[in-house]
Amino acid sequence: MDLRNSFQPFQKPNKSVDSRDSYELSTSKSKQSKIENVAHSGGFRYENGMVYVGTWNTEGQKHGYGHLLIPQGTRYDGFFHENLFTGLGLLTFPDGAKYEGEFLDGWYHGYGVFWRADGMRYEGQFRGGKMWGLGVVTFSDGSNGFPKYEGFFENCKFLKKCDCAEVVQKAQKVAFMARNYQK
Repeated sequence: MDLRNSFQPFQKPNKSVDSRDSYELSTSKSKQSKIENVAHSGGFRYENGMVYVGTWNTEGQKHGYGHLLIPQGTRYDGFFHENLFTGLGLLTFPDGAKYEGEFLDGWYHGYGVFWRADGMRYEGQFRGGKMWGLGVVTFSDGSNGFPKYEGFFENCKFLKKCDCAEVVQKAQKVAFMARNYQK
């Protein structure tokens, strides 16, 4: 049960952005002022068409809260750490698939909710961009499959049935927090 065959984490670019390359790069105080090493906030349009609006560290890396729009329509709204998605965030794809939850080093990692474009949803734990840990799958018709896909997953495969209501509630809460952080 693959979540997205095409998903790869966003890797650190070969070149960091500096203030000479940016558009409207400015310093300002915001909620981010408490995050270590946040030096600037503003926007930048990359040569490949990506647009980033958010905060930067002293090295010119995306760091703190920001919005990244990729030309093909993928969008990330959430926290960055040295250019990588880390912390709470939302990742939406042009086909309607989306992930709301925790990221680590550019991957889905921790608690979250993933919706595929066909309506299938997984709520639970992720590791390294994959369903890994306790969780539940719900299909577009509202069913959980037969037998019910609730329990332990490893590497996107259902391995063992067990109750995981507390984990699902935590995943839903984390997704809600990610979705509503800046609203």
